Amino acid sequence: MGQYNHILLAADFNDESEIVEKRAAALQNTFSATLSLVHVLEPISIAYGGEFPVDLGDLHKELEKQAMSQLRELGQKLGVPEDRQYLEVGITEKEILRVAEDKGADLIVIGSHGRHGLALLLGSTANAVLHHAKIDVLAVRIKKDSK
Repeated sequence: MGQYNHILLAADFNDESEIVEKRAAALQNTFSATLSLVHVLEPISIAYGGEFPVDLGDLHKELEKQAMSQLRELGQKLGVPEDRQYLEVGITEKEILRVAEDKGADLIVIGSHGRHGLALLLGSTANAVLHHAKIDVLAVRIKKDSK
């Protein structure tokens, strides 16, 4: 493994993500690298497949507010300043890859749930990032008992 200078942690704020966060922090310390965070909110129309007969703007604004709060909390926990915390809206894997390229990251750290069967065939965010990234990707295996 070579020297990494800028690590991008793709944060998803699920219950099992602490192991991914710890792995990114350990790599940051090992390589004395810069650590940045990205969290992506998929628009409700994308996440749930279509148009809605009601305006969901207020709901989306609330989701953004909550996600930003979680991002700030994680940034504080990991010592990542606000100017390296990115909350994006779009298709998750595309936004992670875009931020990595835009910010000059040379390693993406992301959680992987190790899907099997149909879920594996349909793909996952980690799988999509892994196969389309131009830089190294560390997919950290997440298990229910990983804490």
